[in-house]
Amino acid sequence: MDTAATGAAASALPRSAYIVNPAYDWLLFLLPPVAALGLGFVITGTWFSDAGFELAGYDFSPSGLLIGVFIHAHLVAVFFRSHGNPAIFRSFPRRFVLVPLLLYLAMLSSNWALICVSVLATFWDVYHSALQTFGFARIYDNKWGNDPAAGRQLDYWLNLLLYAGPILAGVTMIDHFEDFAEFEEVGATFFTRIPAYMEGHQQYYAWAVIALGCAFLLYYLHAQWRLSRQGYRVSPLKVYLLASTGAVSILTWGFNTWGEAFFIMNFFHALQYFGIVWAREQGNLVRLFRVGSLPNGKYLALALFLGATFGYGLWAELSDTSITALWALTLTVSIMHFWYDSFIWSVRKQQV
Repeated sequence: MDTAATGAAASALPRSAYIVNPAYDWLLFLLPPVAALGLGFVITGTWFSDAGFELAGYDFSPSGLLIGVFIHAHLVAVFFRSHGNPAIFRSFPRRFVLVPLLLYLAMLSSNWALICVSVLATFWDVYHSALQTFGFARIYDNKWGNDPAAGRQLDYWLNLLLYAGPILAGVTMIDHFEDFAEFEEVGATFFTRIPAYMEGHQQYYAWAVIALGCAFLLYYLHAQWRLSRQGYRVSPLKVYLLASTGAVSILTWGFNTWGEAFFIMNFFHALQYFGIVWAREQGNLVRLFRVGSLPNGKYLALALFLGATFGYGLWAELSDTSITALWALTLTVSIMHFWYDSFIWSVRKQQV
């Protein structure tokens, strides 16, 4: 992207149009999808992507280890929003204490529960990622002075289409559905047939997604025109975010551009998530780590926050998943991330 054009666009908008400020938003919310796509291109075919080494009994490439740690780090970061924010924790104490404990115990006591949660995590991740972009889009719409309800359902379905559509229609579809093979461990042969069925019928899903997607995009544009006649003001930041994220999703999930689909999509998603957590929770993090009275306490809190989350990320990536207790723990963190974040966005909507 032309940095001069980006700077000109940023300066043309009022500061209130941004979630934090122009520099912060472009660095951590708006540019990451395109930047991640560029990063995927840069690392393709290099030692960073292809070189292999063994660590803790696992084979990694540098990029594989980095994205694995980054994914797990952003997953556990939600606990600083839920348990680390006293106001939110007091609102949902049972959700934050009993539910993860019961889920963990269920997976320890039942292989069926363990496999079901593992497969659920794969597809909930897709939905959750689409809804994160939806959340940012709605905030930018609200910042531009629009009614929070105007066009909400349109944006919701557009984000699902732009994120999940390329998965169903693209080359990475089988990478998502192959998780159903895990049901073989509990003798559920019906579910183990799903990956082969989806692969054998992918062309039909692809044509259905393309046809329905084109029809919906035309309807979306028409609906936006109708809303504009009623006083709706199109947020250029929202349009850029949706267009860039949608294009990156199609190029990566749809075609696995440069062979780095999982790296690209997870990299920008995790980066955006860390950006929103720090933007909204830095005051709580300073208090949590008790560094408010120290010089540069805010930056020390940031360092401790990143150290804690990335420390967990490294541990989770290197943990032995053949040990049920460890696998169940990482799955509990994943599921709680998806669930907690879904209603924390709603709880904090008045603050953004």
